[in-house]
Amino acid sequence: QASSSIGLKSQCILSSEIKKSALQAYTDHFKETPQGDITQINTNDIPNFDVLLAGFPCQPFSNAGKRRGLDDARGTLFFEIMRFLLTKKPRGFLLENVPGLLTHDKGKTFSIMLSHLKECGYFVNYKLLNAKDFGVAQNRERLYIVGNLSCPIDLDHFPITKCVFKDIQERHLELLNTK
Repeated sequence: QASSSIGLKSQCILSSEIKKSALQAYTDHFKETPQGDITQINTNDIPNFDVLLAGFPCQPFSNAGKRRGLDDARGTLFFEIMRFLLTKKPRGFLLENVPGLLTHDKGKTFSIMLSHLKECGYFVNYKLLNAKDFGVAQNRERLYIVGNLSCPIDLDHFPITKCVFKDIQERHLELLNTK
């Protein structure tokens, strides 16, 4: 359970991961072990929740991958997100993926995904955002898709905060022993 700077309390009710290195990182950083394969989780076994946060495998849509899209089993995990949205009907969602999702199959894949999200009753918006514009010293562009049951969400007025490596570099610290 976490508290935000605006006084909201949050609690993760479910996390799902199958990749061993990601499981370990999740355990190390959040002191929680995710459940396994999302396709094996029964939505009736979890409590209702307000916001779904999800990333789904990007390899099927990435320019670095084979770009098989929804024909790749990893690409079909988007439909697991749909299953959770349809059965649990959270107030909103935030999804993240690579920019290549926008252009996969000449935009058809993304158009299909947007249609499915809207058919679930959500107002949907999306935008490419870059980590370098939000105080992170990394040029990492990602596609964010948001949905809300009650009204559209504006994604065009974020304050830009620039950061470079020297702004976050720590100095005069002991080196870690990596043996």
